[in-house]
Amino acid sequence: MLREAVYHRSKQNWSYAYDRETIHLRLRTKRDDAVKVEAIVVDKYAFKDSTEFIPMHIFASDALFDYWEAAYRPPYRRLRYAFRIQGKDEQVYLTERGFFEDLPWDYFESFEYPFLHPNDMFEAPAWVKEAVFYQIFPERFANGDPANDPEKTEAWGGEPKPGNFFGGDLQGVLDHLDYLTELGINAIYFTPVFEATTNHKYDTRDYLKVDRHFGTNEKLKELIMACHERGIRVLLDAVFNHAGRTFPPFVDVMEKGSESPYADWFYVRDYPLRVVDGKPTYETFSFEPLMPKLNTSHPEVKRYLLEVARYWVEEIGIDGWRLDVANEVDHQFWREFRQVVKQANPDAYILGEIWHDSMMWLQGDQFDAVMNYPFTDAVLNFFARQTTDARAFADSIGSILASYPQPVTEVSFNLLDSHDTPRLLTLCEGDVRPMKLAALFQFTYPGTPCIYYGDEIGLEGGPDPGCRKCMVWDEAEQDRGLFAFYQRIIALRRKHEALRSARIRFLHAEAEGRTLMYELTGADGSFLIAMNAGDAPAELRLETGTVAEGSWSLEYGEGIRIAAQPDTLEVALDGFGFAVFRMKSDIDNAQ
Repeated sequence: MLREAVYHRSKQNWSYAYDRETIHLRLRTKRDDAVKVEAIVVDKYAFKDSTEFIPMHIFASDALFDYWEAAYRPPYRRLRYAFRIQGKDEQVYLTERGFFEDLPWDYFESFEYPFLHPNDMFEAPAWVKEAVFYQIFPERFANGDPANDPEKTEAWGGEPKPGNFFGGDLQGVLDHLDYLTELGINAIYFTPVFEATTNHKYDTRDYLKVDRHFGTNEKLKELIMACHERGIRVLLDAVFNHAGRTFPPFVDVMEKGSESPYADWFYVRDYPLRVVDGKPTYETFSFEPLMPKLNTSHPEVKRYLLEVARYWVEEIGIDGWRLDVANEVDHQFWREFRQVVKQANPDAYILGEIWHDSMMWLQGDQFDAVMNYPFTDAVLNFFARQTTDARAFADSIGSILASYPQPVTEVSFNLLDSHDTPRLLTLCEGDVRPMKLAALFQFTYPGTPCIYYGDEIGLEGGPDPGCRKCMVWDEAEQDRGLFAFYQRIIALRRKHEALRSARIRFLHAEAEGRTLMYELTGADGSFLIAMNAGDAPAELRLETGTVAEGSWSLEYGEGIRIAAQPDTLEVALDGFGFAVFRMKSDIDNAQ
């Protein structure tokens, strides 16, 4: 056994409260090295009288490691524990002090979960687990009120450029809520709607006012009420890392320099404020002079922004915030932000934009979720770019699953493209077949899937500004077959809890291969998903006992040449074909 590969610590994603009664324990070992692992659990005040051995199972694997997990409900909400690890040729015990040949019965050497405090738990809003998000870039979705168009508004459907306008607004979204309901959407994420000078609105002028080209605060409230009547939640984009060049406090600093009462609202290196050799003399977002960075540790800045956070939740009725460039804002600000938002609406969803490992923001005191870009990259590399094989893809997904506690995984924001990236169909070189497989995996994976507006009807576009095209509303120019596909997978996901479950297990994912089969298990049964992410036909076969025993019915598929058999599951798929099987329940069999 390679002891150097074994790892555990009594916090974060290794030891955490799953709910108010249950603790999850995890252990890492070298892949295919340990044969059996058990958690040895005790109450620390009744050490000799309460010992239990809890079997652990592998819930994820990556290229190097297996990740084991066990759930336990301590009777007195506290826990001491160690691990017994059975290798192929030895057995060892692991405590907080290291490895032992025999279990040391001195409980001071054990790992500890001191007490299960509800206030310390990670608890995200329950509705997020069942949400299907739709991201809208308001300027490009629909023009519902030409009276509020900016000057020099161009004809709808023209070429998107960094600085042009097409007149999209909030009324346009109101006019197309039937479309979103038909698709199956029950949550919307808007990029910024506050007053700003650009078409993307990430250079905020007034955080308490809807941009006049989009409508009014009252129009946004009308839209949110209409969404709520349809069961659709609404998330707004908060740009608190930086403001815009026209933000009044920054204008004052530009005019008065260090004498401005707002001078400390920003990070200024040198006065007067100017751009030298392409770089501003003040901190900005990505050296962009239009976006001066805010000093969120300043009491007045903090007071202002926290009032913004409260106002839109409490007064206008939004259901949460997406936080732009969230990792560049201090943790203390986000802790206070969470308190304000959750006091206004305990069910609000707080989503951070972070592109890397985000454990420090996901411990119950800051965010409910982050935009899951590691997931995005893994899916795109396999299905769209085709730069990885099936084994590498499964390994990358296993690593992602092991990186966070299960409650975090269950509400993670899983996207495949956005206003910041090339569109999914473009990455698939215009081929809807691999695009469908990527979307199917997204919708049969734990977390919260998000569709970027227009993907469902075949909208294409390269990097910004290409990915910010106008929505196409003429059905004759839409890919209605793709729309029907999205409708189907959305309906399946919303209907079946198993398709949202974190209990996902790869059954087939070979090196140099392009085929996948994985199992999902939930409270309402089990599903098998088979995919062929290559051009050549392929066959997959699983013997009885590999998966849960029972009869399987085909729920949905394309390019299928063989379906389920009594004693085996055999499926032959054309290039880029897929099949979604559901285990028949006793109720199904009785009908």
